[in-house]
Order: sequence, then structure tokens, then C-alpha cells
Amino acid sequence: MRITRFLAVLTVLALFACTDDHIASPDLKADAPPGSISVLNWNVYVGTDVDAIILALADGDPTNDMPILLAQLDTLFLTDWSARAGVIADEIAARRPHAVGLQEISSFDLSAAGLPPLEFLPVLEAALAQRGLNYVVADKVLNIEAEPIPGLKLEDYDVMLVDADRVTVLGTLAKRFEANLVDVIGPVGGIELRRGYVVATVAVDDETYTIVSAHPEPNLFTYDLSELRAGQATEIVTVLGQMGADRAIVMGDLNDHPGSLLHQVFAAAGFEDVWAELRPGAAGYTCCHAASLSNPVSTLVKRIDYVLARGIGHPVDGLQGRIDILGEVPADRVAGPAYRLWPSDHAGLAAKFLTVPAIGLR
Repeated sequence: MRITRFLAVLTVLALFACTDDHIASPDLKADAPPGSISVLNWNVYVGTDVDAIILALADGDPTNDMPILLAQLDTLFLTDWSARAGVIADEIAARRPHAVGLQEISSFDLSAAGLPPLEFLPVLEAALAQRGLNYVVADKVLNIEAEPIPGLKLEDYDVMLVDADRVTVLGTLAKRFEANLVDVIGPVGGIELRRGYVVATVAVDDETYTIVSAHPEPNLFTYDLSELRAGQATEIVTVLGQMGADRAIVMGDLNDHPGSLLHQVFAAAGFEDVWAELRPGAAGYTCCHAASLSNPVSTLVKRIDYVLARGIGHPVDGLQGRIDILGEVPADRVAGPAYRLWPSDHAGLAAKFLTVPAIGLR
């Protein structure tokens, strides 16, 4: 048994050899043996500074509302979602994850400005189809509704995609958190902030997994919302417990640092921080580039985006696989209307695991 496990680990290391670079490599593509599970998570960025708009609406000064709205509308077009969506679709095509968690998939009504609507999801779906990929929406949840003036409206969603050619969706849950920012500060002029999460139970190679994509609330202005985020994490682990989801992956922009209350909630529920396990000692920063996405070098200084896993690894040797950061080096930028753009203000994460059944330890 010890020899079998040793040979299995050597096989894993050969298949998922970790390098120090974060560039797509063949061992992250879809040709891994049965028993692997792979995910990709990316907060793709709404494309403009929504916090600046909220602050303007909340500060009691009506004279700055319209100038800030117009400035942020300019930023929205400079950050060109169509160009950025192509980069994200390229990463998905290179890595072929079974499931993709996306935060800030947005929908804009711009009729007040005499402009057509801007819909993130159809643009990304078209980019994926152009690359011959068959990713479909497992489920989605609405996080933000903002209509500061009639005809200027934002809807912000979390979306989970799955590779329909390799994944069977057995069931989903899309839910807003029971506790949310509006319960702490109340509504802000035309803006409702109620974040949530998506859960999908899926079958991959006859094995069942429960995958979560989530976007807990960040701190806002002077509000420290760490306890709110911990409560939102508690809701997720409670729901997974009620579902009997022993083999689970949670991914998302979790808006909190390693060791935080939120982090402790997931750890207490048996979730391992995949970056910390597979890249010990590496910074793993995922946030944040400038709101304009124009910074010429990376300004990522925080690790707030995660892949967490429970029941995936070997009972003795732990997680086997690799995890990479996406969109962190200048070469990842793409041409935009006025300058080269980062794919998002966040870096993405791609993770692939060789699971226990694949090692013959069922």
C-alpha cells in the first residue's frame, strides 16, 4: 500500500509539475486522466469604479453625482469588456476547466446616454463559442442592482459556467446571503447591494463534486465588514453541510485576507486553502490593478481571491495538483481603445487536482 501511494504521488507530480511561472502549460489542459477535477475563478471586473459612484450618492452633495457618473461611464468604455473577454476566453480554452466561477458579470442599461445596452455574459459566451468551446451557465445570482438615474442601470451577477461536453449538472442553488450590506448601512440612493453565491452539484468522470462560486461583501468606506463576511461564509458551509457535500470546492473573490474570520470559518469546516497548500511561501497576490486597468506594471498587493477544497486530496499526502495565477504580468494585457488593458482589476486562479479515486484509493 505504501509503495502504491508513493507511485501515485510520483504520477501526480509528473502530471501536475509546479513551476514558478504562471503561464498556461500543457499539463493544465483537458488531457488529464479520469479522476481529475479542474476549476477556474475570476472576478472579471465591472469595468468602472462602482464604489466611487456609491460614495458620491451617499455623501449628501448632489452637485458631484452627475460628474462622477459621467467620469465612470468614460472608464467603462476605456476598459473595453469585449477585448478583455477575449483574454479570459483564451485562458479558459488553454486550461479547459470543468467549472468556471465568474464574479462581476455585468449588464448595463445605457439608454439615458443614448447608447445600446452592454451585456457581459453574451459577449463572453460568443468568445467561448468562437474558440470551439461548449460552456453553459449552470446558474447565476444577482448581487447588485443600481439605477442612480432612470435609464442608467447596472445589474451585477455571479455566474458559474460548466463544460457541457464533460460535466453533468445534477442540481444547483443560486441564493443571496441571508445577511447583507443593506442590513448594515441601509439602501444607498438607487443602489441595492445584496451579494450571494452559486452552488452546483456536478458529475465528472462518474464522480460527484459540489462546487461553489461566491462573492462576499468587501469593506466599504469606513465600515469593517469582516464579521459580515464571516457570517456569509458560515451560511455557505452550513448549506454544504445540509447537502452532505463532503467533496466540495469553494472559489471566488472572498474579499478577505488569509487568517481572517472568514478564512477561519472555512478552515474549521475542513476546507484547505489551495494556494497555501500547493504554493507554500509564494505571495499569490490577486488584487488589485487600477480601476482604469491602465497601470503599466502589476499593482497586485493583496490575496483575496481563493480556491478552497475539502475531501479532494489524499487522506495522508493531502492535495495533489497545481494552481496558477492568471492576468498578473504585463504580457497578459490586451490592446484597448486608448491603452493596453489588464484582463481585470483582479488576477484569476486556475486549479487542477488529481482526486483520491484516480489514485486508486476509493
